[in-house]
Parts: sequence; structure tokens; C-alpha cells
Amino acid sequence: MLTKAYVPYRAYYSTPFTRWQGALANENALVLGGNTAKRFFESRGWDAKIFDYVILGSTVYQKLWFYGGPWVAALMGATDSPGVLVSQACSTGTYAIYQAGMGIETGLFNNCWCLMADRMSNGPHAVWPNPTGPGGQPIPEDWVMDNFKADPWAGAAMIQTAENVAQEHGFTREQCDELVLMRQAQYYDALADDRAFQRRYMFPAEIKAGKKTVLVEADEGVYHSTKEGLAALKVAVPGGIHTVGAQTHPADGNAGIAVTTREKARELSADPKIEIQVLSYGYARTKKAFMPAAVSPSAQMALGKAGLRIEDISVIKTHAPFAANDLTMAKVLGLKLSAMNNYGNSFIWGHPQAPTIARLAIEGIEELAIKGGGYLLCSGCAAGDTAASIILKVG
Repeated sequence: MLTKAYVPYRAYYSTPFTRWQGALANENALVLGGNTAKRFFESRGWDAKIFDYVILGSTVYQKLWFYGGPWVAALMGATDSPGVLVSQACSTGTYAIYQAGMGIETGLFNNCWCLMADRMSNGPHAVWPNPTGPGGQPIPEDWVMDNFKADPWAGAAMIQTAENVAQEHGFTREQCDELVLMRQAQYYDALADDRAFQRRYMFPAEIKAGKKTVLVEADEGVYHSTKEGLAALKVAVPGGIHTVGAQTHPADGNAGIAVTTREKARELSADPKIEIQVLSYGYARTKKAFMPAAVSPSAQMALGKAGLRIEDISVIKTHAPFAANDLTMAKVLGLKLSAMNNYGNSFIWGHPQAPTIARLAIEGIEELAIKGGGYLLCSGCAAGDTAASIILKVG
């Protein structure tokens, strides 16, 4: 459990998440992330050099990705600050925030910026040497699609891991469709009053469209589902329960969050009376090809490290690439599905990987600020039948 790591109130943002092959499809995710963070700092009147360390979370190779950490630090304006690249699929944001917290706890650095930036669109295509192949024919790899389709250890696509867990728990197609409509209604709450909730934390991405500069100010690619429309969809796997409507969609975007000392958090906070502390981290790995099952034990570990019970948590946010994720977590932890993911989650607004959990954490902080404080649990699976969770306290 950490005791010294804090997040200044509103020293964070998420851009809108745009659909696959949408508005951000042609942007280098690292360049866009660095430039967006720089604009955010300018909007707050900060000198980027106050950050003595930068953690970059990114999972999909971009051109010149090799230089990722120090490159984005320089793009942000933190030209004297080193940066490190971390990558753990969907739980990259979870790990980045806690890694920053550990750096603060140990005194390794004093003021860290975590930038999570990914672009699922236009994924890179690798060609691997194969001298022993017929005529030396190389081996091709699609960075995004090939990894969606097959975990080399489990020997199964990600969707199959969800079906395996659903079958083990006896979940039904009807439960999946009901969950879609519930999460959609929760997301629409975030759009009420001219997107009042989202405007608390969302910062526009700025891109070039020809000679014009365009701001991307709202999520793009969120589909409206109906009971009848969902019922008409075919399942993705024969004999399974998930349709395309009962899983998230790949997206593009970035998010940033400061992790610092208590004193610096008060200085940078938009409201020093609101104190946000990074408390604990949990991780888990489940049996082969049962990825969604890892989320609950990771949450239980994070709770144990913080000395808390699930009943102590005021806000629960989950990354749910498939309906089976939330259905399993609710069943194992004894939760009502309606008690999770107020204002929606990645199940509805999409999944650009590294920024996903960061946005969930930011939304959770804002929800607790409205509620008057409490504990936040953010959980989500990652590639390779693993998962991670983090707990923050808003006081």
C-alpha cells in the first residue's frame, strides 16, 4: 500500500475516443499524445519542466516508437526529463499510474506525468526474416489483427477466452444484451446537459485537416443499440453468446495524469480541498484462455493490499472488452451490475488500449468528487489471461 503518492485534482485529461479508422486514424499516437499534453499544460499555465519524469504507456507500434519516452517528454516541453515506455496491453494505464506512485513513494522522482497514447487504426504490418522458408520467404504479421486473433500461449482468440468464461458460469445471450442496454443508458447519463459530466475531464484532440486545424471534442463511434437490434445480430463464435454488439470496439485516443507528492498535488490542484491518493495495486493470472476470469482476483488483491472490502468501495470502474467481463466480476464479487460503471465504460465508448484504464480512473475520480469522496476501484483484463486493478481514495 502506498502512502505518499497523490493525484492533483483535475491534473489529468482524456481526449475523446474515436472510432477505428476514424478522425485520429492517420495521426502518430505519440506525436498526438505529446502535443495534446503540451496544450493541456498551457491551458493550466504550467511549465512542462515541473515534471521530472515521464511514463509513456503505449501498446501499438508507431513510427519511431523506439524513442517513445524521451521523445514524448520533449514534445510536451519537458526536455530535461527522461521517459520510459511501459506496455501491458489493456492494463497499461493501471500499471503506469501505480509505477508512478511507487516512484513517488521511494523518492525516485517527485513529479511524474503519465501519458497513455495508442492508435488501433492503421496498425503496422511487420515482415519477419525467415531464412529457412521456401526461397527465404518472410513471415508477415499484422500487429493489431493477428494479436486479436490468437494468443500464442493460449492458442485462442480473445473472443474465445470470453466465451470460455461465459460457458463456465452459465451466462446467456440475453444477459449480454441486457448488459449492453444498461451500460448504454449509463453512458447517456454522461451526455446529459450538453455532456456536463464529460466536460469535467475531457480535453479535445487537435488535428490538421488539409490547411485547417480541427478539434475532436466528443467520442466518435459509439453505436446506439436497441433490444430488437441486438437480438437480430449473429453470435461471433458458433455456439457462443457474444455478438459484435456485446463487445467493445477498437478506438484511438490518449490520456494523461499527474502523480506527485501531497504538497505538489495541493499546488497543482484545481481545488486543493479535494485530495486524491493512489493506494494499492493488484494483479492476477488465470488459467489458459480464460482472460476475463483474471479481473476479480486482481481486484481482491488490490482490496487486500489496501485493507478494504468490496463494500467499502464507492465507485467501481471496469474495462470490459466483452460482456462476460462485467458479468463475471459482478457474480464473483457479489455486485449488482447496475452498481458498476456509472457514466458508462469501455464496453460502450471503445478501447484504444493504453488510455482505456486511465480514462476509467479519471471518470471515477470525477464521480467521487460529485459524491463527496470515497474509494475508487478500477479493474480490467489484459492480454495473456492476466488482469490488474488499482484503488484510489478521493477525500
